[in-house]
Amino acid sequence: MSLKSNIYRFLLFISMILLTSWSEPKNPRMDLSNEAILPKPVSVTAFGSSFELNANTKIFVKGESAELLKIGHYLANLIKPATGFDLKVITSTSKKPKSNYIYLTISGLESELGTEGYKLHITKKNISINANGPEGIFHGIQTLRQVLPKEIEAASKQKMKWFIATGEIYDYPQYEYRGAMLDVSRHFFIAEDVKKYIDMLAAYKLNVLHLHLSDDQGWRIETKSWPNLTVHGGSTAVNGGTGGFYTQEEYKEIVRYAKEQYITIIPEIDMPGHTNAALASYPELNSSGEAPELYTGIKVGFSTLDTKKEITYQFIKDVLRELSEMTPGPYIHIGGDESHVTLMEDYIPFINKVQDIVLANGKQMIGWDEIVHADLKAKTVVQFWARPKNAQKGVEKKAKIILSPANKAYLDMKYDSITKLGLYWAGYVNIDCAYNWNPSTLIPGISKKDILGIESPLWTETITNMEELEFMVFPRIIGHAEIGWTPDSLRDLNDYKVRLEKHSDRLKIKGINYYDPNAIFKDEPEAKE
Repeated sequence: MSLKSNIYRFLLFISMILLTSWSEPKNPRMDLSNEAILPKPVSVTAFGSSFELNANTKIFVKGESAELLKIGHYLANLIKPATGFDLKVITSTSKKPKSNYIYLTISGLESELGTEGYKLHITKKNISINANGPEGIFHGIQTLRQVLPKEIEAASKQKMKWFIATGEIYDYPQYEYRGAMLDVSRHFFIAEDVKKYIDMLAAYKLNVLHLHLSDDQGWRIETKSWPNLTVHGGSTAVNGGTGGFYTQEEYKEIVRYAKEQYITIIPEIDMPGHTNAALASYPELNSSGEAPELYTGIKVGFSTLDTKKEITYQFIKDVLRELSEMTPGPYIHIGGDESHVTLMEDYIPFINKVQDIVLANGKQMIGWDEIVHADLKAKTVVQFWARPKNAQKGVEKKAKIILSPANKAYLDMKYDSITKLGLYWAGYVNIDCAYNWNPSTLIPGISKKDILGIESPLWTETITNMEELEFMVFPRIIGHAEIGWTPDSLRDLNDYKVRLEKHSDRLKIKGINYYDPNAIFKDEPEAKE
């Protein structure tokens, strides 16, 4: 073979290599461990490259599970607005391509993952989310969402490439109960607003929404056997604001929507105190037999059901029966707090009877920490908010505890002295204070095994609309979500604040009216212990 021929072959070979390299550009190098993921995962291993999501990417789901297929479509709909990609969702009975797909699969993984944990595996060629249950797949998608470029949160198409850092995330929660509470009694929030709030909670792997449906200022759930509760008792709100209530169909829709986001709705009917709206609607529930005026102030502790009348217990049976029939979750919350005008000798037998009514409806009772004075039965849950001694007494009675310490978890507390919204009777709750506490060491004698989880209540004396709600909730609830999910050993305040600062761009893009991150990292007043 001639020298000329060899040179020609060599040049042809080099040309082919160059042509291939030009036609198949390398994905950029990316480090998964640098992504600002909230809540922080149990472990992150970076591979150093990236996967490109594009219009040809497909979503495969293993088997023919209708629930898993629905989650696949949820992912496709999550991706579509910002990318413009209409990704196909296909069951894995079809033949998978060699690359460029997202694979959702339920299979037997380590028991420590439970039903909510997941493995997210990202290579240059494909992505897989593996879990023991559909909840885990759903939570894995929330993490995938956060490792996509921040522009994925945009509501309109963005002109850009969609690269995702490669690696593996292994993740599961430390507490089974990770909740938020919304008071719709002081000020009413329509069903569509509640659904928006559910979307916000699901993004941070929260799995409970506790709805405070009745109080002195308003009764918010249609009760067909006692219709005047909403006709009259639901007509008012704090400071003369617009009242309102959920029809039973609206409530069922909230429950259904939450279930699709793997969030359990827990309804609360507060009793025997916080009952002025009920007493005004049905005077026979009052000891005097006379109807009080509707109330639009914010004082507490002045009202009580008559705990000795049989009609009171018929009322409670009817209300809780209707509510239980509409609530597939395991819990009914009966309040039980701040009933200052109910004598203790009347309060204790009342809570005991209500507990039996809840059980008769196939539910577990939750009550604020004052209920520990009653005879708690198996599976009754105590929600701590104010008195550590009550929580300790609950543990002595073998009850599980939900932690909602007012000076750390109440979202209606002001951030600082210049916060226009909110109250401050429990002290200022700044970003550091909301995050920097450990549930298992908060109360002496109460350890992790005693704790069901944590919940972030938002009382709405000063909160009238979604913009105000968002400001008081975000970003503090993100810190609470991390407390409930991430192992205590992996949490660090400084690391959290760095991730939160990066994450704030996503809140901006979503249009959430959060507390300004520039204020987060300035010196803030110390919160009251």
